[in-house]
Amino acid sequence: MIDYGQAIVLGLLQGVTELFPVSSLGHSVILPRLLGWDIGQNDPLFVTFLVATHFATLVVLLGFFWHDWLRIGSGLLRSLRRRDIGYDDPYARLGWLLIVGTIPAGFIGLIFESKIEALFASPQIAAFGLILNGVLLLAAELLKRRSDRVDTASSDSDAFLAWLSWNQAVGIGAMQALALIPGFSRTGASLAGGILAGLSHEDAARFAFLLATPIIGAASLLRLPRLLGSGAALERGPFLLGALCAGISAYFAVRFLVRYFRTNRLTPFAVYCAAVGIGSSYLLYGH
Repeated sequence: MIDYGQAIVLGLLQGVTELFPVSSLGHSVILPRLLGWDIGQNDPLFVTFLVATHFATLVVLLGFFWHDWLRIGSGLLRSLRRRDIGYDDPYARLGWLLIVGTIPAGFIGLIFESKIEALFASPQIAAFGLILNGVLLLAAELLKRRSDRVDTASSDSDAFLAWLSWNQAVGIGAMQALALIPGFSRTGASLAGGILAGLSHEDAARFAFLLATPIIGAASLLRLPRLLGSGAALERGPFLLGALCAGISAYFAVRFLVRYFRTNRLTPFAVYCAAVGIGSSYLLYGH
């Protein structure tokens, strides 16, 4: 289904676009059609390939935020032992906020799994989703500018994130669920939700990367065992190569973005998504 050259291109693309707020799924659906690749994008194995590249991104995120996850894990264990989430334990509260924020996307993904996978074969839906993703990012920026909030990151980002309310965590998680539609970005939707909740761009990006980790991990646990079956034997090589390429590009992407959002905005990504969505629609169906 996917040869080694295609696996390299899609892997490198996925690693960057998964963490940039520009939709990895949208690009992975549109690019093969633009290049004329004969890939069965509604085939379950194609979805498994995408999950394999996402798993590589998960490994990078875990490594990059390793110290945070150790503190969060310790905080969760403390809260379970004490049967309490104390305000004096920000990492325990942050851990539970991430769990609560993961529920909307996980629930919707399980309920509508087959219908969502059917969208993977539609580049037009992906192109339209990219346009809407650009509108979402731009709207978040415009609404933030109209508010009175000052965009300054906390000196202790994790402690500041722990002061999000439960409703805000659910809201950001619900925004993340938009990424189940090709063209909408998981990072972009979470960033927009975090910004609308009053976070700085830097803190919103940090929360988005932490929030992405458990949902990618859950999808990997559900999908990757399919590669162990005899029917996927021919695909393992390209899948592993694609995942390796995704991990490499994701590492450089997250390093760049953590610095970028200290002083920059979502506007360039909004313009890019709208331009790619409109341009792809024209190339695919305009003539």
